[in-house]
Amino acid sequence: DIDRDGVTDMGEGEQQHPKIASELTLLLVLATLWGASYTFLKIAVATIPPVTLIAGRTLIAGLLLVAIMRWRGIKMPTDAENWRRFMFQACLNSVIPWTMVAWGTRALDASVATILNSTAPIFTFILTFAITRHEVLTSRKLIGVVAGMVGICLIVGVQALAGLGEQLAAQIALLLAAVCYAGAAIFGRAFRDLDPMAPAAGSLLCGAAILIPLSLVVDRPWMLAPSINSLLALLALAVFSTAFAFVIYFRLIQTLGSIGATAQAYLRVPIGVAASVFFLGEQLSSTAWFGLACVVIGVAAMTIPARAKPNEKAV
Repeated sequence: DIDRDGVTDMGEGEQQHPKIASELTLLLVLATLWGASYTFLKIAVATIPPVTLIAGRTLIAGLLLVAIMRWRGIKMPTDAENWRRFMFQACLNSVIPWTMVAWGTRALDASVATILNSTAPIFTFILTFAITRHEVLTSRKLIGVVAGMVGICLIVGVQALAGLGEQLAAQIALLLAAVCYAGAAIFGRAFRDLDPMAPAAGSLLCGAAILIPLSLVVDRPWMLAPSINSLLALLALAVFSTAFAFVIYFRLIQTLGSIGATAQAYLRVPIGVAASVFFLGEQLSSTAWFGLACVVIGVAAMTIPARAKPNEKAV
């Protein structure tokens, strides 16, 4: 069975709960949708500035979800408390991190951006250990954190040692975005009583309300001349990697827990890297490949359920 914090409880000789197969399938779908988003971003941001791009992404996705909710007969909450939560979730899960990712992707290959931004489970573990303590933290997960951090250092590599240049700033932006995602995954547990579409649509609309005025001031979008490829990438980003992905994301927070929901990151890395290499012709250095392996191993160690052992200690 999956308990309220996403821990899979399996006794000796027990079979996995039948529902876990469907949840893991959704996890793979979410990883694919978000893994592809970095390639969409790389194409879209070529002629659309980051703030305007994310404003369009949140607005299109939010309106699409509201339309689907109306078609399904699902009503949005009207109380101020839920909308305050939507606004806070929007800042953590879209406004701040997506702007950072869109900006950072301009200076980095989509493959490296995918790797750095996939470290959210590592920061979820750290925040859970340091602040919330809402899930059991084992020594196995701690080993995963260490492996993941080693991977980050290897990926950042020479640029970090040099301490100069736009690439280092972009890498830091991607890591800060991952910290925001970690906070959003933990805070997302507050929406357990709502249909997953409600927090998805509500947080996206709140994000759009913040970003559209900012876009009008910073980018003056009426002066832009985006390419057809960028517009199509924006549409794909909004519909597939945002609207549909958010519905799955909030469902998984309810069923697998915050650390479990961010487990899609270790699936997202190879999917995102493969997409950027295949579609954009990018290449990774040997050090970055080794760092990728460490990140995947580290995140997997933290998120894949293991059979409980009598001598396993909580951190």
